[in-house]
Amino acid sequence: MVLIRILKPWQLPESAATPEAVFDRRRFLKTLAAAGVSGALLPALGCQRRSIEDSPIREVQDLPADRNAAFVVEDRSLTNENLAATYNNFYEYGSSKVIWRNAQALPLDDWKVEVSGFVAKPRTFDLDDLQTAFPLEERIYRFRCVEAWAMVVPWLGFPMKALIDAVEPTPQAKFVRFTSYYNPKITTGPSFPPSIYLPWPYTEGLRIEEMANELAFFAIGIYGHTLPKQHGAPLRMVLPWKYGFKGGKSIVRIEFVDAQPATYWNTLSPNEYKFEANVEPDVPHPRWSQQTERLIGAGDQFSWEERPTLLYNGYGGYVANLYRKA
Repeated sequence: MVLIRILKPWQLPESAATPEAVFDRRRFLKTLAAAGVSGALLPALGCQRRSIEDSPIREVQDLPADRNAAFVVEDRSLTNENLAATYNNFYEYGSSKVIWRNAQALPLDDWKVEVSGFVAKPRTFDLDDLQTAFPLEERIYRFRCVEAWAMVVPWLGFPMKALIDAVEPTPQAKFVRFTSYYNPKITTGPSFPPSIYLPWPYTEGLRIEEMANELAFFAIGIYGHTLPKQHGAPLRMVLPWKYGFKGGKSIVRIEFVDAQPATYWNTLSPNEYKFEANVEPDVPHPRWSQQTERLIGAGDQFSWEERPTLLYNGYGGYVANLYRKA
């Protein structure tokens, strides 16, 4: 039986924005470009994103990209954009879901992403590189949190495999460590436990075979524009078959290493947060079942819709071979 709980207005903010409008805007931009309209004229034509102080979607720019039809979600609707922007985890800025205001402190000027370790061609990317070094595409993925809530999100970015090919890992590279931005004056963490006792910076890790899987994705945008800061601007990991905490945000360093790296939540509580962290309904969290999930923003209502959890979040056809025991 499907249970739907309508949330109260004070529990989740309402928005008139719809994902379809975002898609229409992108098509309009492409039409203008094909007609030879100068980018300098786009603000006058209403194609510049507003930066409104009290908006959760601020300081973003339109980011046109073709949708990859191989990666769509047909059994559920897109999560409302405003819900996705205001209900999320970013532990560097606190432990509540409503951390988008705190996350606006993230500085994006002169951002660099260093790729190093066991690679033939180490490289450092800046913000312009992230938007131009690899062909961009849109992928609609299911998103599953370890806390048993879920969304459907249209990410913009490029496959992780493209970066692997660009830097050419050597045979010693068996794992990859991803490090998020950390500055104790800005990423102050939760109020309890005291941040000083937590294993900063936030790090995540993958086997190199996982990173090379065609599902593994680097997002630089969402809903047709660059990532808002609370979503992990300017670069975040998207691994739709794993729990959301594996998707490190605001990445500053990517290192190809020869041994399994320590990761944030696995270090903090290894009995609750495994290194692999695949979505597996038959493997409960120590404090709750993973058999079902609560889908946020189903249809046009601000609601939780309870659904069965899918093994590997429904992506077993892509990744099950990675976990078959010999």
